[in-house]
Amino acid sequence: MAIVESIRPLLAILCPFICVFLILLFRKRPNIREICTMFASILQFLIVFSLIPIVVEGNVIECHLFTIFTGLDFIFRVDAFGLIFAFTSSFLWILVSSYSIGYMRSLREHAQTRYYACFALAIFGAVGIALSKNLITMYFFYEALTISTYPLVAHNGLAEWGHKQEQTAQAEEARFAGRKYLAYLLASGWFFFVAIVLTFYLAGTTDFENGGILTVASASRLTLMLLFAFFMLGSMKAAWMPLHSWLPTAMAAPTPVSALLHAVAVVKAGVFVVVRVVCYIYGVDLMGALGLGLILASIAAFTMIVASLIAIAQDNLKRRLAYSTISQLSYILFGVALLNTMGVQGAMLHIPFHGFMKITLFMCAGAIIVVTGKKNISEMAGLGRAMPVTMVAFTIGALGMSGIPPVCGLISKWYLALGTLDAHAMGLLAVLLVSSLLDIVYFFPIIYTVFFGKPEPEKWTGGGNKNSSKKPEIKEASIFMLVPLTITAIFSIVFCLFPNTFHILDLAKLAVAGLGGGV
Repeated sequence: MAIVESIRPLLAILCPFICVFLILLFRKRPNIREICTMFASILQFLIVFSLIPIVVEGNVIECHLFTIFTGLDFIFRVDAFGLIFAFTSSFLWILVSSYSIGYMRSLREHAQTRYYACFALAIFGAVGIALSKNLITMYFFYEALTISTYPLVAHNGLAEWGHKQEQTAQAEEARFAGRKYLAYLLASGWFFFVAIVLTFYLAGTTDFENGGILTVASASRLTLMLLFAFFMLGSMKAAWMPLHSWLPTAMAAPTPVSALLHAVAVVKAGVFVVVRVVCYIYGVDLMGALGLGLILASIAAFTMIVASLIAIAQDNLKRRLAYSTISQLSYILFGVALLNTMGVQGAMLHIPFHGFMKITLFMCAGAIIVVTGKKNISEMAGLGRAMPVTMVAFTIGALGMSGIPPVCGLISKWYLALGTLDAHAMGLLAVLLVSSLLDIVYFFPIIYTVFFGKPEPEKWTGGGNKNSSKKPEIKEASIFMLVPLTITAIFSIVFCLFPNTFHILDLAKLAVAGLGGGV
């Protein structure tokens, strides 16, 4: 493995950061502001994409910024696993940016400059997490992600600059969601910081290394288990139960923000951190020796089943999707907890595959809100006939979440199933199968309702535009919204038929090579 020095990781991270200043500079010229957002997202993706051939050849790319003190550097490192997350975040930022333009304009939302600026900062945090070489660099971007997404979660409750805050029920709900979000994730950051300090004390470094940097000789068994508990508490962004309630509450945010939280940045950052800790701080050998794999698998299995059961009872579409996310994120924790090649590879593949499928579902939900103003599944009967493209895309995402071909959820779940067989864990295989069956139970009634339910167009009044009193024509959402959700739905199928598109499969295989033990 050769180390290649390059400034490109820094340039990829700087794209959204510089974009923030351009958005603020052109705050009174929305067209230019949105062009800057689209240009920055495309440029960042092209830079990230240019890194793939180098890494696929077995190289690692580094960009050293500065040394804090001996053994502690602020440095970027592009390896196969980090590149999977960086690719997912940068590609989906392009599509969510386009979608946001259609969504925000259709609803004539307030504070759009703040919205786009915070969105860019969130991607800055997500890609920074993906390309961090060590825990201390990751921590900086982890907290930046938390702070930048708070105004997005509380968007409907925060006034535009120079205006008074609204005192409506919706605004208060958004402010409460923002406070809860911040309370959970700032507390999570504190646990994460304590874990980083303790790791540095025990290992003398916080760098990510294949096979881990901790050993059985690093500390007592109890200390190492306590440290892992701090890392898990520091990963509340992963929304594992029972520390999950911030995520359904955050559905008070605009739908593009929900897509950001669930598919692109926040929750993916949480599970990404867990995989980094398991594979590159502890190592699978130490995890197995301490019995931590079984503990993590138990947490994941509990979350997968319980969240799916709660999802079944939700009539609000975004809340059902939120509990689906909680369940699906734990597939990633579940895979890495198996501590073998197939399981970890399945976990890594589920990061991009889930991202494309889940963002499709949320963008479809947002399109429905914009066109009809309806948020509850029971009110969407027959909607598939009025919005066929949107609802076919939704069906594709739902099939993928359930592990049904020809959508890419089948691929990652297949690897997870093979991982349970390699681990000789029939009980965990049963959990995986039951959870997939529950996915069908809470997704297929939605599909049946929108395509075969009796339409009630008289209920589709007002659309999502709170400034409109006109009865809208029921049709597809704007092209800015329709194209992105169509693209993500198509790619959800492409990744199933050709799983090595963009070298995703190659990157996953490289990422698990050399991790030691069961992998």
